[in-house]
Amino acid sequence: LVWLLVLSLAWLGPALGDEDKEEEVVEEEEKEKKEDEVLSDEIKEEDNVLVLHEHNFARALSEHQLLLVEFYAPWCGHCQQLAPAFAQAATELRNESSPARLGKVDATAQTALATEFGITSYPTLKLFRDGNRTHPLAYTGRLDSQGIVRWMQRRAGPSATLLQDTDTAATFVNSQDLVVVGFFKDLRGEAAQAFFEVAAEMVDMTFGVAEAAELFQAYGLSADTVCLFKKFDERQTNFPVDPSRGLDTAELTRLLRIHSLQLVMEFTNEVQPVPSPATVLQGPWLPCPHPPPPPQTSNQIFGAKIPHHMLLFLNKSSSDQLSLRDGFRAAAGGFRGEVLFVVVDVTGHGADVLPFFGMTPADAPTLRLVKMENNRKYQMEQDNFSDSGIRTFIQAVLDGKVKPHLLSAEPPEDWDARPVKVLVGKTFEQVAFDETKNVFVKFYAPWCPHCQAMAAAWEELAERYKDRKDIVIAEMDSTANELENITIHGFPTLHYFPAGPGRKMVEYKSTRDVETFSKFLDNGGTLPVEPPVSEVREQPPCPGQSPAPAG
Repeated sequence: LVWLLVLSLAWLGPALGDEDKEEEVVEEEEKEKKEDEVLSDEIKEEDNVLVLHEHNFARALSEHQLLLVEFYAPWCGHCQQLAPAFAQAATELRNESSPARLGKVDATAQTALATEFGITSYPTLKLFRDGNRTHPLAYTGRLDSQGIVRWMQRRAGPSATLLQDTDTAATFVNSQDLVVVGFFKDLRGEAAQAFFEVAAEMVDMTFGVAEAAELFQAYGLSADTVCLFKKFDERQTNFPVDPSRGLDTAELTRLLRIHSLQLVMEFTNEVQPVPSPATVLQGPWLPCPHPPPPPQTSNQIFGAKIPHHMLLFLNKSSSDQLSLRDGFRAAAGGFRGEVLFVVVDVTGHGADVLPFFGMTPADAPTLRLVKMENNRKYQMEQDNFSDSGIRTFIQAVLDGKVKPHLLSAEPPEDWDARPVKVLVGKTFEQVAFDETKNVFVKFYAPWCPHCQAMAAAWEELAERYKDRKDIVIAEMDSTANELENITIHGFPTLHYFPAGPGRKMVEYKSTRDVETFSKFLDNGGTLPVEPPVSEVREQPPCPGQSPAPAG
């Protein structure tokens, strides 16, 4: 038996060795095949989205007149959320035989492309036109399939419909609630070209263009003019083109945004924000379950970027309160573009915003003015709902004659019983600006997940320093308390107020853990300089997320 076993091993040994060699050959061939695929300029597709890399990017540009490319990171949550909408948009454009195509680049793997096009956040979308890779256009549309399709369609075809006679013009003007028509003596002139640029960008509006003399006459025009036609408020608003200055695209965009709004808006569930590229837009006085990245909404109320909002809070089930809209509307005309007038029903969708103002439905009817730049709120000493009273109040705020109305909760009786001291608006200054104390304050929102995640670390930090007479660890609920000279833009925000004369303040922007907090405190409100770490390549952040966890 032993002898037979020896013979068997002798016979099978070479065969087993050959199998190992064959497996090695197969693995090597597969590796070479993958390398050849990467090096090839062949363009593969996933869900009608072109999969691009360094070796096929030039070919893609040469083969597609309009190519919108998403630079993404596989780990990026925003990119993962965008993927289905991006694929759907790619399919719609391909099905309609559009010259516009969509592609994607894994910027974490294709670092040369990421560097060439300055990719610093994900997702970043860029439009390449006519094979030009030196001046791609930044995507400015909404990040949903419909927004992407409409944005690409405007760039694939004419951005404005040519109106050739009075019948087609009348049909076009009456086709929708709001349309824009540019009347130009020369459609090849600079003013007309600027108009086409605006039309290509404002994909949520419908644009037409006219050159015929009979159309100038039909609409009472004698010179180049952009007209906004509406089925509400004033029916036609004209924006004449200045012969010396020409047509400024930014100014025209601003005017169209402002005048496309109703004179008095109503806050409903239809004015919710729509995702936009790289960031999401949210109105400062519009609450949300989680604070989004810095705003850029395309919804009507917040997208117009009007610097002040005048709000009338009322109960629409009350006929007496409904009648207050008349004086409110009468006051609105003189402030168009400077102040946006909004009616908020406290028993409807508007009930969600009441806590932001420290109000309940029982407080209606009442008025508030919000300065959008710093989110300051202003309140009349005694509500006056007449048009003259509203105009006088608004003008006084605009002239800086009215102090903001600041929210403050009542200080809890045991505010200093725990290691973490509880501050409110009324008590903030006497604690934070105590010249004998170094005060480290967390400004938070109760619903904020970032705040919840660091709560334990903040408690541990306070426990560590509870016996230090010169250090105070505190927190303030910024949804219920406001400060005159400190504006909180995101949660959590951490500020350090050092001891000594003067009202100094240092914002903490580093890692949120106990050890780093301790180094910051022990070093007098700054972090000690760490020795540089070589060969560490920082990953670009997702939109709205800073490299340091600022929340």
